[in-house]
Amino acid sequence: MNQVWLSAAGLSLATIIGSLLGFLIKSLPHKWNDAVLGFCAGVMLAASTIGLILPAAEEAGIGRWWLILIGVVCGMLLLNLMDLVTPHLHHITGLDEEAHKHNASLNHVLLFVLAIALHKLPEGIAAGVGFNAADSSDAWAVTLGIALQNIPEGMVVIAPLLITGVSKLRTFLISLAIALLEVVGVWIGYGMGAISPVMLPVMLSLAGGAMLYVISDEMIPETHAHGYQKLATYALVLGFVTLVFLDMAFA
Repeated sequence: MNQVWLSAAGLSLATIIGSLLGFLIKSLPHKWNDAVLGFCAGVMLAASTIGLILPAAEEAGIGRWWLILIGVVCGMLLLNLMDLVTPHLHHITGLDEEAHKHNASLNHVLLFVLAIALHKLPEGIAAGVGFNAADSSDAWAVTLGIALQNIPEGMVVIAPLLITGVSKLRTFLISLAIALLEVVGVWIGYGMGAISPVMLPVMLSLAGGAMLYVISDEMIPETHAHGYQKLATYALVLGFVTLVFLDMAFA
């Protein structure tokens, strides 16, 4: 039981540390802001494939490949639907409703933040479910891998929200709420145990699909819209390779 609490606390703390670092980079020039966002897109791309979709496929097995396809497609459709919801999130950001309706950049940022929030729950589940085994070493490896990617993810949530006008306090509270989602996920995963072998791969692939959608539809176009697309592309590749090596090092 103590291991579950430590895992949950570690995952949420990594996100909070990343968020605090994000406050330090909020004043970066647009060129480097695109580079940071590109790096985080690469981290998310690796996390969605190596950290979510591939483990989901291993859990499901070759005979249930269709579960992964359904999960990925549903994740993409869910983010597509959230596109319609973002103009109505003015109560969360504290900004006027009209600011949402006529601010495409803000709505894109909120969709990106929602995608990160969405995948925190199944990530936590992936970490928590392993603590039901007699040997919890695999669960700790998953926890460490997720915690490492949580730091840059926490960073990238902060700067875009501040740039679009959300207050520092609300921005930090949003990042804190996202971090706490992972705590909930760890305990859900621990509670699930081996009761439902179908649900975990579906939820993991759904989160992976949601991340792929927001990387392609929001993050890459945003980093390529200001004339720094070469730098953003190199940063994306660096972010992808960084998480691959970290995954190899701690697997």
